[in-house]
Amino acid sequence: MRQKKTLRERIEERISRKRRDDVFLPREFRDLGGEDQVLRVLRGLVREKRLVRLGYGVYGRAVVSRLTGEPLLYSPNGFLGAARQALTKLGVRWEPTDAQQAYNQGRSTQIPVNPVVRVKGRFSRRLRDGNQELVLER
Repeated sequence: MRQKKTLRERIEERISRKRRDDVFLPREFRDLGGEDQVLRVLRGLVREKRLVRLGYGVYGRAVVSRLTGEPLLYSPNGFLGAARQALTKLGVRWEPTDAQQAYNQGRSTQIPVNPVVRVKGRFSRRLRDGNQELVLER
């Protein structure tokens, strides 16, 4: 007789299946178990360096650094791409800043370094990865 998969195994399986997603919210796993149980599993995955906590209720895919052994956010678009994905999943309307638009349109050669996003509407969470924090423009 086959044993039933644990909640942790089901969450890990779902995370591995979602290749395009770099950011996960606890509500994505609501159908698998209770909120407290899901949060407990996600905290355990953060402790084991499989996920990185980016903010309240926002977790990112992680890889372990070969140099320091610390978990790093794994996102092809970096922290800014992961933060934008998190904002989209949270239902927050956002747009690139003027500096990013000028660079993308070729009007400027200055590359925006700091992760900045213009937010339309209300949003007060802080998203950060290590020493990088998403700056919100209104």
